[in-house]
Amino acid sequence: MELPQLVKNDRYLEPHAAVIVERLNQAREKEEELTQQGSLRDFASGHHWYGLHKTTDGWVIRDWAPNASQIFMIGEFNNWEEQEAYRLNRIGDGGWELVLGEEQLSHGQLYAFSMHWNGGSGKRIPAWSKRVVQDEHTKIFNAQVWIQEKDFEWKHPDYKRTDEAPLIYESHIGMAGEEERVHTYNEFREQVLPRIKAAGYNTVQLMAIPEHPYYGSFGYHVSSFFAPSSRFGTPEELKQLIDEAHGMGLAIIIDLVHSHAVKNEMEGLGNYDGTRYQFFHSGAKGEHPAWDSYCFNYGKNEVLHFLLSNIRYWLEDFKFDGFRFDGVTSMLYFDHGLGKAFTKYDDYYDGGVDPEAVSYFYLANKLIHEVASNALSIAEEMSGMPGLATPIDEGGYGFDYRMAMGVPDFWIKLIKEVPDDNWDMGQIFHELTSKRMDEKVVSYAESHDQALVGDKTLIFRLLDKEMYYSMRKDQPNMIVDRGMALHKMIRLATVTCAGGAYLNFMGNEFGHPEWIDFPRQGNDWSYKHARRIWSLTDDTELRYHLLADFDQVMMQWVRQEHLLETPEVNWRYDNKMDKILSYQRGDFLMVFNFHPTQSFTDYGIPFEPSKFKIIFTTDEERFGGQERIDQRMTYFTRPSAGFASQHYLHLYLPARTALVLRREAFKRIR
Repeated sequence: MELPQLVKNDRYLEPHAAVIVERLNQAREKEEELTQQGSLRDFASGHHWYGLHKTTDGWVIRDWAPNASQIFMIGEFNNWEEQEAYRLNRIGDGGWELVLGEEQLSHGQLYAFSMHWNGGSGKRIPAWSKRVVQDEHTKIFNAQVWIQEKDFEWKHPDYKRTDEAPLIYESHIGMAGEEERVHTYNEFREQVLPRIKAAGYNTVQLMAIPEHPYYGSFGYHVSSFFAPSSRFGTPEELKQLIDEAHGMGLAIIIDLVHSHAVKNEMEGLGNYDGTRYQFFHSGAKGEHPAWDSYCFNYGKNEVLHFLLSNIRYWLEDFKFDGFRFDGVTSMLYFDHGLGKAFTKYDDYYDGGVDPEAVSYFYLANKLIHEVASNALSIAEEMSGMPGLATPIDEGGYGFDYRMAMGVPDFWIKLIKEVPDDNWDMGQIFHELTSKRMDEKVVSYAESHDQALVGDKTLIFRLLDKEMYYSMRKDQPNMIVDRGMALHKMIRLATVTCAGGAYLNFMGNEFGHPEWIDFPRQGNDWSYKHARRIWSLTDDTELRYHLLADFDQVMMQWVRQEHLLETPEVNWRYDNKMDKILSYQRGDFLMVFNFHPTQSFTDYGIPFEPSKFKIIFTTDEERFGGQERIDQRMTYFTRPSAGFASQHYLHLYLPARTALVLRREAFKRIR
């Protein structure tokens, strides 16, 4: 048995080599089965066949519903009645088709299917619909005929994401504005994209793009997988957003929810053709016990056709630059990973992993890079499955990155449970840098998960009610000073230790004070906490902009110096009692004093003979600090005795302050 590189790189995987090879072979066999008539890209072309299409002399609509006995197209064009002229005809194995004249449909008309099966019938939104809208008054969803006279004209059709390390700005279109309502693609394009560009990020992650009936699901209960959500605007307005982002040099990725689907029947895929098992597993296996949703059957070729076509559709039709796959852990394990600690390698190879889901990831990632070689593929996965973000040709699953989900959990736990003067510097460095060397990760101090109602953002845990009463610059407050200092230090430590990429949720860079709570019955359908109050950071009388200014300098420095493209983060020194931590990445040295009260003069960091200049510190007045460090100085290491003895870099380290220094060219003189 030829061992894949994944196993060769990790001796702890050797006992599980047979399982790893078996999974890989199953995925390859599935690929061979699906590509007998062409490439994987050719297979993933369902959206060009199914759904509603304009032809040269009329219209054609097709669907796959093997259990259906009759299907009628109903809509505004026939008074929502079943008429013989709009009856679909059977074609092939489970396929249906209706050919219409040009005069029988027109742009903007609403429509749906009246689906019949043995023992029942129901209204259904066609599974491959590319435009779905909700009636403002009745709240009922319908598909909509959406055919433009001419194709969207891209201004930047040849844009390709660079190999630059992703600095990701996680965003939600609807809550991206200040007003208490749903905001639009156009507003995001005009008002938020320039902020993201100025802040130094290079990648925008858009949440909740595929249509979802319940706004408060944050987009994670998808109903129409090929329809960009109409609550934010038209498909063309989304394309314009992407096009202008590309013109700014920003890549755009979306949350891809292929882990489950909403149970809704009229709006979604639930009981679509009268069966639960058309798209999903039947019985308990097909229901997610924690999410109240249905789980896809990745063993069915028709389901793979649907999901893989969905990937190609978003990449080609909308020119998205990749995906953040949601719920990967849930997909991988038969028990969805619920309540499992994953403390040993056996947990990944004990028979609890769904090999069909493994094959799906293999196929999905291979397809992504076949369609767009520079596209991003990121896995939201918490079990630590080995090989997840390892290339396919090395025996991995092919993701480019995995989310470092343990990092935000660590910061929250540390702040909640451990007093400042008990923080362990060695533990902090370990938690921030602990990852498999053959995999890249997206590190982050917090994402939207930590901002949801019932949880708290970092700044809220640090400042609590003072967020509301003491953020004016003319209001001295020790709680605010502490919180802002730690907020900057935590984010600096996280990004400088990041395993290849970094993520921030919109507004967190300036310490947005509100949690996220979408309109729901429990809050009287309020939008008060489903928005971003940008005016806080625009107001120079408040301290919020100081955090934003620091984040901007930090991000621009990380990007300009290609810091995250340097994989090695080398520990230099830590002292638990003094709360000092120092590590090096490339030519840059990071030194942290997490001590709550103790400042140190001439603190010695062991180093080889070197010369350093300070690039920036968290204590600068422009970032809300006290300006206690003279940045004009050049720092030379000094020997403890003779020149051949241990050298030390002596620094003034104020309490709760971090320094970033650059190692300069140094010529020894004996």
